[in-house]
Amino acid sequence: MTDTSVASNVKIATRGQHNLASLTYKAVSDMIRHRRLKGGHVIVEAKLAETLGISRTPLREALQRLEGEGLVRKGDGRNYVVRRVDIGEYLQSLRLRLLIEPEAAALAIRNIPRRRLIEVRREIHDLLDATAYHTDAHWFSDDNLHNMIIDYCGNAVMAEVLRELRATTRLFEIDRLKDRLKPDSTEHLVIIEAIERGDLDATRAAVATHIESLISFTRDYLGAGE
Repeated sequence: MTDTSVASNVKIATRGQHNLASLTYKAVSDMIRHRRLKGGHVIVEAKLAETLGISRTPLREALQRLEGEGLVRKGDGRNYVVRRVDIGEYLQSLRLRLLIEPEAAALAIRNIPRRRLIEVRREIHDLLDATAYHTDAHWFSDDNLHNMIIDYCGNAVMAEVLRELRATTRLFEIDRLKDRLKPDSTEHLVIIEAIERGDLDATRAAVATHIESLISFTRDYLGAGE
């Protein structure tokens, strides 16, 4: 075998390992975000690797990446634990988002492609028109609206902070999430309309109103103090 062939095989193997780690990251991330791995759950690597049908190496790489994003933390020994977010941390994260996200949305106006706005709006209408409620669909729509703002705000530092805050607020487990379907969707549509008009002040106000609505919901329905 030539040196070139050896190098090629190494590259293929490395690329395969990288892809497997990325797929594993997505699978575990989805399990956390969709509550199949809940806050406080101890992740036993051997058991989870067996469940996913992979070796522990790509799983460990995925868990290290999730640790960097704040979704898991190191527990006792070598195990990882899914991070648990309580009401206090959730509200504090929303308060910080209230300061940052309206400005991020205003900055994103000139960068968001029209097709992306159309896609996000269609997803919201599909969610409202659905005959049955699906938590995953609700989260999917919510992620796409807020990630659109983050992806196109044009400020890398602001985007990274918002991603971390979003990770925290997503980890907070709201049992009555279905109650947020109509207000979330309605408020998201107002945000999209303001962005489409290119109205900076209206966009800031729409995002702020949405986050304040989340804070009020938490206080009223979950009995949270501040």
